Formats: sequence, structure tokens, C-alpha cells
Amino acid sequence: MTQAQVLGGHPVIQVGIVVRDLERALEAHTRLWGIHPWRIYTYGPDLLTGLTYRGEPGRFSMRLALAGEDPQLELIEPLEGPSIYHEWLDRHGEGLHHVAILVDSLEETIATMAAAGYGLLQAGYGFGPDGDGGFAYFDTERDLSLIVEAIEDARRISEPERVYP
Repeated sequence: MTQAQVLGGHPVIQVGIVVRDLERALEAHTRLWGIHPWRIYTYGPDLLTGLTYRGEPGRFSMRLALAGEDPQLELIEPLEGPSIYHEWLDRHGEGLHHVAILVDSLEETIATMAAAGYGLLQAGYGFGPDGDGGFAYFDTERDLSLIVEAIEDARRISEPERVYP
């Protein structure tokens, strides 16, 4: 398998930005991009299952806001850690963290990425209201200067805890 085939056919559907203060970031991004509404969620061990962080069980949590499409913007404020979001803030500060692709199977994508030399950094499952949907982040920073996330979509979208503005 060549490097070009690893992610071939999967367009970027999301641009992820890690922030220290979600409320401040919502104001700034809304003012600059003019996109809204932002759907806000809190994800962590109370909602998600199968959380992993660097090959071990994880207990991280984060608040995130989603807006727009083609690609969607995601703002992530890490809460509990450790997590790759905390690591990114410590090493790089706020800013571009990942691009995401939509996949049919996280398990297959994890295997494909591992075979291509991109290890799994962090993952979680169950963000949909039926307990389905999942995400996995891969160690692509050395080649791309950012992280690639694969998302296995949920059948239905959960209602946000709030909408901004």
C-alpha cells in the first residue's frame, strides 16, 4: 500500500482547532467567519465508551463546538486529561490540531493506518444518542504537521447541550 492510498477517497470533512477557552473562541470565530449556530457538546467518560489514550484506557473529557460544513469547524477545549488536546496546547498552544475524514469502519481504518505506520493516539465511541459513532486520532504529525482523525458517524445526531449564539 502506498502512502497515497492510505487516506485516498476520503475528503476532509472537519477542521479541528484546540482552544483554552471555548467561550472566548466561539466569540472570535463567529466574528471572523460569520458562521453559526455552534452546537456545543461535552464528551467524556460519562457519555463515551472505549476511551483510549496512547494505548491505555483513557479518562479524558472535552467541550466542543461544531459549526458549518464542507468542512465543518470544530473548537475543542480540553477539560480532564491527560489527552492529546492537552499535549497539543502544551507543545503548540492554541490553533489547528487536526483534520477529520469520515470512514465506514473505525476498526478497519485503525488497522490500515497502523499498517502504514500511523499509530492510534486516542479514541472513543458512543457519541450518538443510540451509543454508536466513534472517533480515532492518528499520529500523523511528523508527516503532516497535524493530526488526522477518523470519524465513524452515528446513525442519528445527538441534541447539543446548548447552541451559540
